[in-house]
Amino acid sequence: MGNTLSLFRLALADFLENLHTFQTLKKRLQVSPGLPVDNPSRSFWMYPPSPIAQHCSTLPEYADFVIIGSGITGTSVAKALLDRCHAQGHAPKLVMLEAREACSGATGRNGGHISPPLYHDYITLQQDHGDDIAQKMIKFRLAHLHELKRVAEEEGVFEESQWREVKTVDVFYNQEQFHKAKLKLQRYQQDLPFESSHHRVYESAEAIQKYSLAHDAVGCIASGAGAIHPYNFVTGVLSKLLIRYSDNFFLCTNTPCTSISCPSSSLYTVITPKGTVRTPHVIHATNGWSSHLLQPMRGKIIPFRGNMTTQRPGQSVPPEMVQHSFIFYAAQAGYDYLTQLPHGEREFMLGSGFAQEGHEGYEAMGNTDDSTHSKRIGTHLGGVLPRYFGEDNWGAEGQPFDGDGQERDVEWSKGRVKAIWSGILGISADLFPWVGRLPPSTSGRPTPRAPDSHSIDSEDKAFVCAPPGEWIAAGYSGEGMVHAWMSGKALAEMVLGREREGNLAEWFPDILRVTAGRWKKARAESLLDAFRD
Repeated sequence: MGNTLSLFRLALADFLENLHTFQTLKKRLQVSPGLPVDNPSRSFWMYPPSPIAQHCSTLPEYADFVIIGSGITGTSVAKALLDRCHAQGHAPKLVMLEAREACSGATGRNGGHISPPLYHDYITLQQDHGDDIAQKMIKFRLAHLHELKRVAEEEGVFEESQWREVKTVDVFYNQEQFHKAKLKLQRYQQDLPFESSHHRVYESAEAIQKYSLAHDAVGCIASGAGAIHPYNFVTGVLSKLLIRYSDNFFLCTNTPCTSISCPSSSLYTVITPKGTVRTPHVIHATNGWSSHLLQPMRGKIIPFRGNMTTQRPGQSVPPEMVQHSFIFYAAQAGYDYLTQLPHGEREFMLGSGFAQEGHEGYEAMGNTDDSTHSKRIGTHLGGVLPRYFGEDNWGAEGQPFDGDGQERDVEWSKGRVKAIWSGILGISADLFPWVGRLPPSTSGRPTPRAPDSHSIDSEDKAFVCAPPGEWIAAGYSGEGMVHAWMSGKALAEMVLGREREGNLAEWFPDILRVTAGRWKKARAESLLDAFRD
């Protein structure tokens, strides 16, 4: 009896501790994420820095559009707005504000994967939202693979962006998880035979042989995907825009937006330490930091600190590994993801998707300090690769390579882990990105008193846009590379009042659109419950 009471007390103590942590976290999510810290950890992607890393245009007094954020979303919106207006013979003033260096947020800190969730959540999408929405979401994600390639080629940054097709491999080390994944894949293949035509299942022995995996891998599912150097891609496109639109595109790095004043007429006043700019359109592209300027979005888009590493491959890793990317499912919750760079030391880029155990998820949620990283996750990432591939397949540790001297201005660690850093994701409370016009209930500010449209005037005619307002594309829940670019492209069409001309009804999933009803329904408790399960 005494032993039973002791176990009960331990269980009760654990329950109360979890409850206390849960309540503490709920309060934390209602606190402003603030501005990005001044001393972020050093991302391997960002060296050498782009020539535009600290580009700072003179802030104009007025702009037709102000974009806050210079990552993949902000760049997509800027390119679409400028290109579309230019094609119509107009030259709008567009200001892009960035709190730190260009592309120094999540885009410059992620894993470089263009690997969309497909069969993984197709059944859930189908059950919750119906066949049409589920299939449109899948096609929207898949479109990013070749859209990013098209843009890289169009802008002349294909080589530096390192875009490449890869075979992505979902590796399972638990038989029950593998069985469930195969059942999901079967449904996906039944409903979307064309989109799923590249998927293939490999059972244990064949998987281990084909992909040089550890002996305890129970199987894998392989399909087509892509990889990219996200920092070079975004800064490359921004560089081209600065040249092409030198008179009307103003990139202002190290210029945080500290507040936005409520409009007294048809214009907002965007306030920065370097001055103010008046504009009819404010576009939020700050993802995990969105709720700093959008107080009602606290608890709707939740900051989450992820961790990334660059690692030297073992000397026995086969050279064809560079043609693959991997998602490793080795625990009941969470996963690790891996790509390999095609040049230099052919480094592995290994990150941890979500908490693998314990309270790490609680620690990461609401955390916007990317000046450091989780020591526990860092330890896990630093030691796990030989475990995933097997010690024999890994071999002796890789040695530093002098190469062409590109890294002479920065010194990386000499061991297996060359670099480790963190980045801030934006987790959506309902796990869908938020794209579109922000109603007053979601911005915390009234809609400007304005006519039914906004015009960009030129010498011969006016280009009519949507009515003034605030807009957003954010909350990608760790899947920005397969949601952000097309979300930004769709948002630009909305801002320009061209939803019909842009055929958004055909390719943009309306479930991503911001509405007051969706905002009211989305609750952070749903995510917290998932972490508690």
